[in-house]
Amino acid sequence: MNPIDPKHYSKILVRGTNWVGDAVMSIPALREIRRIFTHAQISLLVRSWVKDVYARADFVDRVLEFDNYGRHAGWSGRRRLASELQSEGFELAILLQNAFEAALIAWRARIPRRLGYARDARGLLLTDACRIEPGVRKVHQAFYYLGILHGAGLLPTPPWKVAGYPLSARIGVTETDRDFARAMMRAGGVKQGQLVITLNAGASYGGAKRWLTDRYAFVADELTRRYEARVILVGAPAESGIAYEIGRQMSSPPAILTGKTTLGQLMGVLELSSLLVTNDSGPMHLAAALDVPQVAIFGSTSETATGPLGDRAEIVKHPVDCNPCFLRECPIDFRCMIGVTSDMVLSAAIRKLEGSGRRFEE
Repeated sequence: MNPIDPKHYSKILVRGTNWVGDAVMSIPALREIRRIFTHAQISLLVRSWVKDVYARADFVDRVLEFDNYGRHAGWSGRRRLASELQSEGFELAILLQNAFEAALIAWRARIPRRLGYARDARGLLLTDACRIEPGVRKVHQAFYYLGILHGAGLLPTPPWKVAGYPLSARIGVTETDRDFARAMMRAGGVKQGQLVITLNAGASYGGAKRWLTDRYAFVADELTRRYEARVILVGAPAESGIAYEIGRQMSSPPAILTGKTTLGQLMGVLELSSLLVTNDSGPMHLAAALDVPQVAIFGSTSETATGPLGDRAEIVKHPVDCNPCFLRECPIDFRCMIGVTSDMVLSAAIRKLEGSGRRFEE
């Protein structure tokens, strides 16, 4: 087909990614789409659980909800979604999500041009199928999404070959979520002007990404003692057990908000925090996008590939020969995480706090 000329497209659908971390890492590509298609109406289709990431986005015009467990569930729901999209009259679909289903829905929606990576057996459903360039696998995952635009000729030079390429993933929080988070934090004992240390000890991918609970508890107690800080635990409902285990091991009981917030409210808590101590996870990426100081602990994964996008994070890891393995569970002795000592994380946290000055404000 002819090259994609941005001037010829006024209604664009972007299929977003499914997970919080991926959603944040795709923001640089979304910003480029906005820049390239300056005058187009850009709609972003995402699953319900990541919708809040884009609540204050200035790089899309609309966020459409893919209600996977409601009106769009099952094959009948997928047909309904395709029909809804077809009625919108989109002229171009840009598929940041890799799945076959994403291409099938765009094809069933009769969107004339469909751009995405030729993978997962979906090449025939795309009008503009891009190959994955080898170089993109050696850099940050944000460049993977930008590679789609390069493959379609919309970015002439591979972004990962541009020195100092700006990987901006900044987002915002709604006033409603910020106010709700502030009220939850006050109810949890946070006082005006107090340092707030937020811990995210879970990681949905698996146990290989989770630092030890007793070490989280030690660091939290030390920071509480040193700074008279208030400690808050956050995370998904499935991680409540981890949070309560940390709380049980702490001398100073924390405020446990794990499983009690929406994603938007979690973003509000992070934004109001002085520091986040976290595993490689969705909240880690959210904190970076919200410009929150953080200490990010890496074990089985690679900070080169999925590290936080921002300059306020300090990575703590213990290099081992088998890292990165990207396994969900460690099949041997968990040496990468066991090698990350409490003192390593505590020292990093002290450095971030003493260079920050952020305190809770009502």
